[in-house]
Amino acid sequence: MTAVLPAAQMADQALSGLVARLEQARNRLDSDDEDFGFLAEMLKSRGLQALVHVHNKVNSAKKNMQPVMSNAEDIAIALMKEIHYKNIPSADAIELFALLQSPHLQEGKGAEPIVGATIKQDEQTGAIIIARILHGGAADRSGLIHVGDEVHEVNGHYVVGSTPAHVLQILMEAEGTITFKLVPAGSSAHLRESKVRVRAHFDYDPRQDKHIPCKEAGLSFSRGDILHIVAQDDPYWWQARREGDRSMRAGLIPSRQLQERRIAASRAEAKNKAKAKSPASCAPASAPKVKMIHYDAAESEDFDREEVATYEEVARLYPRPGLPRPVVLIGPPGVGRNELKRRLVALDPEKFRSPVPMTSRPPRAGEVNGRDYQFVTREKLNELAEVGQLVEHGEYKGHMYGTPLEDIKTLMNAGYVVVVNPHYQALKYLRCAELKPYVIFIEPPPLALLKESRAAAQAKSTFDADTDRPFTEEELKKMLKSAQRIRYHYSHCFDEVIVNDVLSSAFTRLMDAIQRLESEPLWVSASWVQ
Repeated sequence: MTAVLPAAQMADQALSGLVARLEQARNRLDSDDEDFGFLAEMLKSRGLQALVHVHNKVNSAKKNMQPVMSNAEDIAIALMKEIHYKNIPSADAIELFALLQSPHLQEGKGAEPIVGATIKQDEQTGAIIIARILHGGAADRSGLIHVGDEVHEVNGHYVVGSTPAHVLQILMEAEGTITFKLVPAGSSAHLRESKVRVRAHFDYDPRQDKHIPCKEAGLSFSRGDILHIVAQDDPYWWQARREGDRSMRAGLIPSRQLQERRIAASRAEAKNKAKAKSPASCAPASAPKVKMIHYDAAESEDFDREEVATYEEVARLYPRPGLPRPVVLIGPPGVGRNELKRRLVALDPEKFRSPVPMTSRPPRAGEVNGRDYQFVTREKLNELAEVGQLVEHGEYKGHMYGTPLEDIKTLMNAGYVVVVNPHYQALKYLRCAELKPYVIFIEPPPLALLKESRAAAQAKSTFDADTDRPFTEEELKKMLKSAQRIRYHYSHCFDEVIVNDVLSSAFTRLMDAIQRLESEPLWVSASWVQ
């Protein structure tokens, strides 16, 4: 089978620019047509373009190391895990662990770009075969090239027994059209795009990825981006494009399985480095490359429960008339969630409501049952807690407090926008298909602005309910530390982040977010709309 595809423009951009400018200057300079023609032909000549191409290649040359096996990365990760979990103390094991993490061992790549496809060398036969077809690229649009096809000729060059690097060199030197002679694979069914959309929970830059099969075929993205996954047939490298951008070809991104392995390996490395620090050492240990955040012992259980958030499958959820989504304000103590909630309810009490919490303490003077609190017995609260019917509960000065889950559902079914500001760990109860909450993280500004804004507003400390005093600097630092911890562990649950620098501005942004929630389809966990 012969496949013919249009080649990319091989001419050097600088030469192309010179030719274009030469034509523009032709009418303004006093020279005859013969001189202009000679100069234009020289700039367009294959010889000069080849010379410039060689010059550019020499300048940007980089040794192309190739792994002995295509699954070298998997073997290396498995071996590092084996060394780590068996805690082998020998010097050889420590040296091997360090070598496996060396970028020189991780540099190679097993495939090269080929006009919207990648190729690789079959480990058993040595044949050059099509490794993957990039959705939306020239190979995909032609319908002539398929995964598994064996490449025999490229532009008349016999490539059986060659290497992927040699094939790439032929492609780089090609002009005009590119012609392949292929031996078709057993199955040539055209690739069908999947309909999976995911929200990314990490940043990715293929230029920094030492293991991607082809950096040029990679797709960069940022945390929170919605990606359309068009192919998941490769266990390690998915094909994706940014949602809504059908003009671009698909690019390679790490699969969920691969990214979870990488995160696990990074955490294992970080723990190894932490254990390796010797208190008796005179020299300070070098800072770990992996981000580590240290918290108080009382907070350390968050790390044990920490999820490996990579991608979350999502779908659009349209506003539901008469059944608004609850608004959940998450944030550190003292950041202003209570005041934002109070302003919402005061603005329109016929629209916004908050559930009345339960308590086992006796009513104080002036308190009304059902308005200030629901006054119940400790036994009642314990019973609700045991069956998971409290969004959050705790004890303060010998009395229990809790927020009933059923009360939130009752307010929702009555058509109210429910506004709650629970402890962040309550997300495991609230973030479910039945409630479909809109989670907003209320974040404090940097310390200098935090001190300035709280002083200007004469904000009172919330860390001590029995005093009426401003925040101390230590309390503000504690607030920032708590916000950092919440973001680290729960950012994959956030639908929006609002920085409470100035309360009036934060409230305006909160109202804007609620307006979008009521009028626009928004991305939510796919399980919520199935």
